[in-house]
Formats: sequence, structure tokens, C-alpha cells
Amino acid sequence: MNEGIEAYRRRDYETALREFKVAAEQGNAEAQGMLGCMYFSGKGVLADYKESVKWFRKSAEQEFSLAQNSLGGMYYNGLGVPKDHKEALKWYRNSADQGHARAQSSLGYMYEYGEGVPQDHKEAVKWYRKSADQGYAWAQYRLGFMYDKGKGVPQDYKEAVEWYRKSADQGSVGAQNNLGYMYEYGKGVSQDHVMAYMWYKLAETEGPKSVKKALNRLEGNLTSQQISEAQRLSREPLRVGHCKPIEK
Repeated sequence: MNEGIEAYRRRDYETALREFKVAAEQGNAEAQGMLGCMYFSGKGVLADYKESVKWFRKSAEQEFSLAQNSLGGMYYNGLGVPKDHKEALKWYRNSADQGHARAQSSLGYMYEYGEGVPQDHKEAVKWYRKSADQGYAWAQYRLGFMYDKGKGVPQDYKEAVEWYRKSADQGSVGAQNNLGYMYEYGKGVSQDHVMAYMWYKLAETEGPKSVKKALNRLEGNLTSQQISEAQRLSREPLRVGHCKPIEK
């Protein structure tokens, strides 16, 4: 199993696949989960969602949280199995109860929008917070949004800014865009068009069309020197997170 992990990390997927298969057939839950990941992503083998589901299920039934989260995702999106939000909810919850941050955030989302479960904003906040407290950027963004809009918690712009910033510092485009808005209009933070421009600029490439409109709007209120300063700030490195080969 360890040889498979090392091979995966150095991107020798052929060796990783071979090692994981041996361990998975012997009932190793982590190997089964990683085999599911490889069939899902097509690393070292042709992508096959049904085969991915097969191995995720074997692993998930042994309580391996990564596989439970992944199996939930397969049911949520209808990949390799019919789409089933209630089944997705079950596997996300099993994984979330073990502390898996991504599953916790997915569970929060399902409660926020009432998918597979009655809509419950307070429950959504609960799960977003559990995930956000572990540093998961997307959950931090959603938790910021809940405070921003007063969904499941009293509206609190300062708290929203705090969570948006944590997420934005990890490269979350949604959080960067929303943080730009908070600076532009002085919500939860002192109004600062230079900082607003900086955050919008960071979100520009992958953000919604409204980002470009915001940048154009701000350019009419800023001097060329202020725009240059905002652009300089936007080029400074952020604390961008990264995916790990083995996530538990």
C-alpha cells in the first residue's frame, strides 16, 4: 500500500494502480478508496464511473471517510449511479460525522438549499462552521455568505468579512468577489475602493461577469496611481491551498 501511495505522489499512476489493486482485493479500505479515485479521474486507467462507484462503495462500507464523501458525490451528481440526493445525503453525513471537511461542507450545502432534506439554514450553518473551522476554503466562503445575508444566523457583516477573507486568502474566487463588494460599499469594513479593486481584480479571471462591471465602475472613482497600487497588491502571493494525494 505504501508503495502505491509513493507512486501516486510522484505521478507514476501505472505502478500506483497496480499496488492499489493488490491491496484493495485484500480488503484494504484506503486502497479501495484510492482505486475509486483513479477510476474516477482516469489516472493510470480509462475513466469508468461505474467501476469508481464499485470501489468507493467497498471502501465506504468499511467507514473510510474519503470514500464515503466521494460516494456521496457520485450519487449527488448521478455519476455511475442514478442521481439520488437522499442517498448522497446519507454518505455525506457518514463522512461528515467522522470529521471530513469536504463532506461537512457538502452537507451544509444540501441543508442550505433543501436537497434530499428539508431546508434548514441553521443546520447548514452548523455544518459549514465545522468545515470552515478546519480551514476548508469553500465552507469558509459559504459561512461568510450566511452571515452576509443573515441566513441561519443574525446578519453580521463583520463576521461575513472575516470568513470571506479566510476563504479569499486561499484563492476562493467567490469569496474574493464578495470581499471586493464589502470593501466597495463599506459593509463590515471601512470603505476602501483600492482594496475593493484589488479583490475584484483577483477574482476577474474566473469570477462572474459582474466582476468586470465592478472594476469598470471603480476605475471611474480611482486615480491611475490608486489603480496601479491595487493591481500591485493583487499580484502579491496568497496563501493558496492545494490538494493532497491522500486525503483523510
